[in-house]
Amino acid sequence: MTGPLDITPARLADEALALQRKLGAALGTLREVEDPTVGATPREEVWRDGKVVLYRFRGDGEPTAKTPLLISYALVNRPYMVDLQVDRSIVRGLLARGEDVYVIDWGYPDRSDRFLTLEDYIERFLGGAVDHLRGTHGIEAVNLLGICQGGAFSLCYAALHTDRVRNLVTMVTPVDFHAGDNMLSSWTRELDVDLFVDTLGNVPADLMNWCYLMLKPFRLNLQKYVGLADILDDRKAVEDFLRMEKWIFDSPDLAGEAFRQFVKEFYQRNGFVQGGVRIGGREVHLGMVDMPVLNIFAEQDHLVPPESSKAMKGLVGSDDYTELSFRGGHIGIYVSGRAQKEVPSAIHEWLAQRA
Repeated sequence: MTGPLDITPARLADEALALQRKLGAALGTLREVEDPTVGATPREEVWRDGKVVLYRFRGDGEPTAKTPLLISYALVNRPYMVDLQVDRSIVRGLLARGEDVYVIDWGYPDRSDRFLTLEDYIERFLGGAVDHLRGTHGIEAVNLLGICQGGAFSLCYAALHTDRVRNLVTMVTPVDFHAGDNMLSSWTRELDVDLFVDTLGNVPADLMNWCYLMLKPFRLNLQKYVGLADILDDRKAVEDFLRMEKWIFDSPDLAGEAFRQFVKEFYQRNGFVQGGVRIGGREVHLGMVDMPVLNIFAEQDHLVPPESSKAMKGLVGSDDYTELSFRGGHIGIYVSGRAQKEVPSAIHEWLAQRA
């Protein structure tokens, strides 16, 4: 006889035996697993400003694209998420299609960086990388790929320097910071950010990580570790799991002044929508973004709801605006099997049509 959940003594015994076998196999698996390595693609440093480094990725062949593609990632996590491992790398997919790919590594801010501002990140660092590429390639404008907060930086830069961005691609980029069911946005709007930064200086990475984990406490703090038992007999799966954990907890502290400005201008004032964002004394108007724009968003994104990203359509001034909806979440858009098939090809084909 079975109950409503179809639980029987025999089924419980089978599941207990299966778990016992996996735990037994785990002893061998864990002895074989090495420290997880990240970054699948060879790269070389081509420009530096302090802790900020511009890298060029090297594929198996020479790039065929004439215009370099510069990736601007968020400050809160390390940019190797776009090149996590051989079979989970947006970068490798782009290189295989002939793109010439660069990425900005923002580094690990320390107390000497406490007073870096948004102007430093957008004009000095992002702008410096763009100018380096313009000079070394002998071109007027680059292709820019902004991801998450790096997408917001890219929108600001493109609005202020329309002549230096040929095509703009944004991925999971917040634009309307008050749109959608966004717990992070709700929390941040009530934050006394002046007291917060004046007390802490730089924002500790561990504090930020715990805030993100508490957005989905059961899923991110318990369920995934319970699920680890199911893969303990699979060395590759365990290595993939540990590599992702390394990325999650390998987070930089955030420069205090830039954090203060970003929270006030975007999360609290919703500056892209309401206007009034100022970078280095100049006001950012998204209506000035008149180059072609490809906006990619994730349908199950709990950090940047689709409504937040899709608000871009009514704000930018471009006559060539394209949206791409990805079935997945904020992280899956980089590392899932579907992403490897869909995202690099979509970006490359869109750029190729505008070469």
